[in-house]
Order: sequence, then structure tokens, then C-alpha cells
Amino acid sequence: MKQPPGYHTIEKAAKRIEQHINRTPVFKSENLNNLVKADIFFKCENFQKAGAFKTRGAVNAIFSFSNNEIINGVCTHSSGNHAAALARAAMLRKTKAYIVMPENSSHVKIEAVRNYNGIITFCKPNLKSREETLIKVKSKTKAIEIHPYNNFSIIAGQATAAKEFYEEVNNLDIIMAPVGGGGLLSGTALTTHYISPETKVIAAEPAGADDAYRSFYAKKFIPSENPNTIADGLLTSLGSLTYPIIQKYVHQIVTVSENAIIKAMRLIWERMKIIIEPSAAVPFAAILENKFDYRDKRIGIIISGGNIDLDKIPWL
Repeated sequence: MKQPPGYHTIEKAAKRIEQHINRTPVFKSENLNNLVKADIFFKCENFQKAGAFKTRGAVNAIFSFSNNEIINGVCTHSSGNHAAALARAAMLRKTKAYIVMPENSSHVKIEAVRNYNGIITFCKPNLKSREETLIKVKSKTKAIEIHPYNNFSIIAGQATAAKEFYEEVNNLDIIMAPVGGGGLLSGTALTTHYISPETKVIAAEPAGADDAYRSFYAKKFIPSENPNTIADGLLTSLGSLTYPIIQKYVHQIVTVSENAIIKAMRLIWERMKIIIEPSAAVPFAAILENKFDYRDKRIGIIISGGNIDLDKIPWL
């Protein structure tokens, strides 16, 4: 795919993946609505296969190939959710998944990859080491690389979360997603542009990993350097494919503190009785920190995932 996915491509992706993913529920909490004085709808991708929205893109990408094309397997670098999602998708296609993971990846995410028969090669926790290690793995295995976010098939798959959202909830004033590499955000922004152009797209990012925020307002790509946040799914820089889509179709990017992420995560656990990971709490954290005008608005939040190491809950 040479161009950003059009609506027809997103529809095809939705049909391609539907039997291999969960159509995740949309939940509301009267308690949280009263707290923030807004009408919030949570699209719960923490109930997705492999525990995160990443399953959508991984399944769409793998099922876009013929059996012959993926005979040597697929490969990627990922600190977690994309790794598990790709390993699972490869298992569905009866092929191998070679995953390069930073050596400091969360224990629960490493175990998830192994659970789906992913073959892990560890690397140092920086982008240079990830990319160099992946080059070696790719050269040795002849596997096809499926990038975690800088891939239009991945973006089209992630875009299906917002498509389902709009099919269930009308007249959203705002739709929110967290932003790391930008696959979910760019997919959400494209779907919104096609289906509900009057809805504003607002992204949230940890202040300790604010490269998307800085890139967006500088109007030039600024890579992530030494990010520091508990939201481990949001440590990566934007991609050459995701950044232009975000620049064109996203209305606002805001940053949030670590304390707000923990508070948002804990409130959702306590009030909604659902387990979400720190990255997934970032959009609601932006509301708690009054980062934009949300009062009395209908707001859709994509809860990106629920994969967390229960031995490392941040408020303990």
C-alpha cells in the first residue's frame, strides 16, 4: 500500500480481521462522568485478543499476505503489545514470528510473546539496538518485517477500532487516543475524517515522552530521546507514515504528568472495575489535568490495552 488507507481500505481491513478479533465493548461510568462533568464513552481494547488494539493491525497485515509470501515468517521489533499481537497473528497463519525485544521489556509482555510461540531476540533498550538487531534477524531468517506502526496495513487495522466506535456511538464531540508511534492515533484520525469529520481528534502523551507533542507544534519531526514514563507503550518516536497523517488530521495533542497517569489508571480500575495499562490511562489523565475544553462534551476514549505486570502496579 503506497498511500494512506482510504475508507474503502479500512472497510476491507474490518472484514479481513473480524473473525480473528473481538468487537470490543463500549463502557460508560456515571461516577466518572459526574466527576469530570462530561459524557465519556470508553472503547475497551483492553478486552481485545492479546490484550490490546495492536491485534487489529497485526492481523490485518499478516492476512494481507499470501501463504507463499510469509513462508519464512514475519519479524518486528517491539517492547510489548505489537510483539504479542504479531506472534498471535503469525500463529493463526501457521508461520513463525521473530520478535526483537528490549531486554528491559515488561515480564508479562515477554511471557505473552512466548505464549504465542514468538521467537524472541533481546536487544539493548534503545532504537539503534532494536533496528540493528532486527536487521540481523531479518538477514538470517528472510522473514518479512512488519513494523509496529510505520506500515499502512497496520494503520488500516488500527483504524477499525474507531470505525466500530462510530458505529456504536453517535455525535461524539471529541475522540481521544494515546500516542506513541502513532499507529492508533493516525488510524483513528483517518476514520474520523471519513466518518465523522465534525468530531475533534485529540491525542494525549506523557510529558516525559513528548516527541509527538513537540513534532506536532513545531511542524517538523522531532525524534524521541531518552523518554521516561511508566506508560511503556508510548516510548517510541512517530513514524514517517504516521507523522504526516497526524499533522493533517489531528486537532490537538496534549501532555500529562506521571501522577495524572497513575491517578487516571487507578480511578478506572476502581470505578469501572476494569484493568488497563498505564498507556491506556493517558487520555483520561488529560481530562483530569484540564488540558482542553471537555466540560459537557461527548467524548470517546480508546482504552488502548490492559497488559500490565501485576507485580508492578504503579500505586503500590
